[in-house]
Amino acid sequence: MKQPASQDFIAVTDQPPFEQPWWRGAAIYQIYPRSFADSNGDGIGDLPGITARLEHVARLGADAIWISPFFKSPMDDFGYDVADYCDVDPIFGTLADFDALVARAHELGLKVTIDQVYAHTSDQHPWFVESRQSKDNPKADWYVWADPKPDGSAPSNWQSVFGGPAWRWDARRCQYYLHNFLASQPQMNAHNPDVQQALLDVMKFWLDRGVDGFRIDALNFLMHDPALRDNPPAPEDGRRRTRPFDYQLKIYNQSHPGIVGFIERIRQLCDSYGAVFTVAEVGGDLAETEMKAFTAGETHLNSAYGFDFLYADKITPQFVKNALAKWPDEPGLGWPSWAFENHDAPRAVSRWANQETVDAFARMKALLFATLRGNIIVYQGEELGLDQVEIPFELLQDPEAIANWPLTLSRDGARTPMPWMSQDEHGGFTTATPWLPVGSGNLSRAVDRQEADPASLLNLTTRLLHLRRANPALRWGDFTVVHADDAVLAVRRKYGEQSLVGVFNMGAQPRAVPAGLTGGGNELASVNGATLEQLPAFAALLVEERI
Repeated sequence: MKQPASQDFIAVTDQPPFEQPWWRGAAIYQIYPRSFADSNGDGIGDLPGITARLEHVARLGADAIWISPFFKSPMDDFGYDVADYCDVDPIFGTLADFDALVARAHELGLKVTIDQVYAHTSDQHPWFVESRQSKDNPKADWYVWADPKPDGSAPSNWQSVFGGPAWRWDARRCQYYLHNFLASQPQMNAHNPDVQQALLDVMKFWLDRGVDGFRIDALNFLMHDPALRDNPPAPEDGRRRTRPFDYQLKIYNQSHPGIVGFIERIRQLCDSYGAVFTVAEVGGDLAETEMKAFTAGETHLNSAYGFDFLYADKITPQFVKNALAKWPDEPGLGWPSWAFENHDAPRAVSRWANQETVDAFARMKALLFATLRGNIIVYQGEELGLDQVEIPFELLQDPEAIANWPLTLSRDGARTPMPWMSQDEHGGFTTATPWLPVGSGNLSRAVDRQEADPASLLNLTTRLLHLRRANPALRWGDFTVVHADDAVLAVRRKYGEQSLVGVFNMGAQPRAVPAGLTGGGNELASVNGATLEQLPAFAALLVEERI
């Protein structure tokens, strides 16, 4: 259901001078380095590949990139098991390659943010190798170690995210160590001041190399309850439970109040370098409370990364209203960051649209995303409308998917290579066999094909991101839902003298624009044939009100 170019209209406006920190209201482009671009023909993406393709991101209208982990790692969890925080894994390149990437990004006007994984390391990290040798070495208390119960069982009932107990016996120390994820990802003991300082030194290392910001992974797992109290059982909530982790309220293995004190130290360090952006990844049962605690005021992190949309099986006007209502424009309240999809969550169009209407839906979704208050994080390929690739069991790479087969989150299906060239069997991603298949459907959505089509989703997304950058109300304004029914959502964004109204038909049937909303204003964007009076299926409209 492809829409002709005449169905869309996006106004061209000049970019105003910045009145806020660069990151506030930014469009940030997430790059999963294994799957973005392969420069050396080994089937795996790398840093030089990213550098070579940065012009694509700059043309798109992004303000910054976020690069998922590229640090030295045994890759048990594809880089989220770090063996050296201050070096690049050879499959991705070298520190010199990273420096070149930063320099090129800055030439193109892009800020560079990177992942930091502080809650755990790889079991091959030198810190853990030393820690496990004895109970009295200099790093003996850098990880969470505990004696067994008198019967030899684990110190508590805590369960790991990836399945099974969160404790692993280690014969060297005759103790258990904690791992909230894989057994090869031992939990750091961030209660220890030496650990905190070591992590701050890591952050300083990257700041000195020109990094502009950090996404801090699994931040609410950073500290545990030192008393090792058992987690209580979780009440039935109607959701299907596929892991022992789902049967508990995660009160004691994460979410310790001491995390906030370490966050204050992070903010002090980053402030000393100027306008550095910090965003927390926070999931779980207490996510909203923790996100607000981690970002409150001017002494904590700048933003928190919301999970509201990432695992939702459908999107409705009421759903959007409820998600945005959690982050009103109030003094002292943190600034949200939103993503519709990422490297851990299935592609949004595969969750929210059917095959017959996916193209029109993706266009409406693009304008909705550009209209949200907060930072928006575009996952690589989202601008192309990539869908979730079905990966057969024999090709799965993701340890969680393999462990939970067939009840899997399908993380591999969202990590497939970026298609750059439609006429190449591997999409121009690599000259070798890629580490995951591109997917035949996504090959037809390649960058080169969409660049040549004025009506493509890529070109629409580019126009929308430039429109967002140019309008203060979209970047920084408050967000008010003025209408929400079963299919139509209308929102108002206001900043200073500018007021915009966005109207979205999230349904497959035509609907009228609610009376009195657009009032003869200036149309800034019309998608899928929307007019001031009518909204065809999945149509959307953005209007600047006359004040």
